[in-house]
Amino acid sequence: MDKSSIPNYPLEDLDRETLFHPNTSIADHLKKGPFIAAQGKGVRIIDHKGKDIIDCSAGLWCVNIGYGRKELGEAAKKSVNELAYYHLFGGASNEPIIRLAERVLQLFHNKANAPHLSKVFFGCSGSDANDTNYKLARYYNNLRGLPKKKKFISRLGGYHGLTYAAASLTGIPAYHKAWDLPMEGVIHTSCPHYYRFSNPGESEDAFCTRMIAEIEGIIAREGADTIAAFIAEPIMGTGGVLMPPKGYFEKLQPILAKHDILFIVDEVITGFGRTGHWFATGGMNLKPDIVTLAKGITSAYFPVSASVISEKIWNVLKDESPNYGPVMHGFTYSGHPMGGNIGLANLRIMEDERMVENGAEVGPYLLKALRERIGGNPYVGDVRGTGMIMAAEFVADKTTRRLFDPKSGVHRMVSAKALEMGLLSRALPFIEVCSFSPPLIMTRAEADEAVGRFGRALDAVTPELERLAGA
Repeated sequence: MDKSSIPNYPLEDLDRETLFHPNTSIADHLKKGPFIAAQGKGVRIIDHKGKDIIDCSAGLWCVNIGYGRKELGEAAKKSVNELAYYHLFGGASNEPIIRLAERVLQLFHNKANAPHLSKVFFGCSGSDANDTNYKLARYYNNLRGLPKKKKFISRLGGYHGLTYAAASLTGIPAYHKAWDLPMEGVIHTSCPHYYRFSNPGESEDAFCTRMIAEIEGIIAREGADTIAAFIAEPIMGTGGVLMPPKGYFEKLQPILAKHDILFIVDEVITGFGRTGHWFATGGMNLKPDIVTLAKGITSAYFPVSASVISEKIWNVLKDESPNYGPVMHGFTYSGHPMGGNIGLANLRIMEDERMVENGAEVGPYLLKALRERIGGNPYVGDVRGTGMIMAAEFVADKTTRRLFDPKSGVHRMVSAKALEMGLLSRALPFIEVCSFSPPLIMTRAEADEAVGRFGRALDAVTPELERLAGA
């Protein structure tokens, strides 16, 4: 019998029997069942049982304008009525996606001091965008007559997606285990997270120098003539909201330029206001050859990603086009007109309502409130962030920075209890961190309410943390 046709068959059980969930323990899911979201408005979602929850994750770092914006529904309706679908293959196009490409480039030129960025290639997810970037870097060097220049340097703790090349670029071991990853030619350098990975007594400046020296050592060992690109998130989101040590990118970028190594900046999380700037590219004075975008470009109301490439790369592709013919890469949904209309509506709302500015103002308030409420907990080692992205990192001993046994999953305990208290905060997969990245529309009052819920959750599990810390 088709159980979906039984009126009282629980939705949780139907989920267990029909869905294969991403990034989910099958054993745990079969035991605990799903969390089922039903409605969303502003910074809140309502689960299918009617519980009010503040979403301090903005979905997966992505619902920047908040839930329930009818204007985006109207933009989708307009697309269905006027042009439900068309592709970009073979030179075909449509007005909404042309306008969105123009708008994205305007924002980079005017808000991020990046006038060298020239063209936009659209996809559907940050993962496929980074696979595009991986292929583009190889294509670019083939066109230049440099067929050996193919390797990528990425960083441990970095997250760049889960398609084949993107998952290899990702530097979190859990995403490689049992998948035969990373692929050959991807080299991971150390994670530049000072709090966690500095040596005893090592200053932040010395730590930064050591991280940069390691990258220089990789280039010397492998040969600059074999390395195509270096990929980095300005702030490492899924790795734990890891802030670069002071001076890191200032020291790194000249080295990459010296060795003709492309600099790919993954702004899937940090783009579109998350850091208090339209793009971290501008806020951190980065000069990328390629920028990866997704998430906030539509606030996740429609799947759109983008690879924004520099004039330097575009000129090589353009000049060699008569010799190589069409660029044989693309996706059925590249440049979907509905994504164009929704993206334009999303960016218009963000500008008109000054959401980037609101995130830049309320984010530090939320961070300060978090530090005041949980910073004194004996098992909170660090509370950090910028703009509307922040995290709490847990340690077994604050003084020595002794870590919990990773198998104990202390951050997952805190996150699970926070959900019981009506707050969504992500327990991240690399180190013991709970992250906060609420919609950019969050008010101070909502920030206070969110901190109160998380604080009560941490208080409730602290006795268990004490037990695990002493184990």
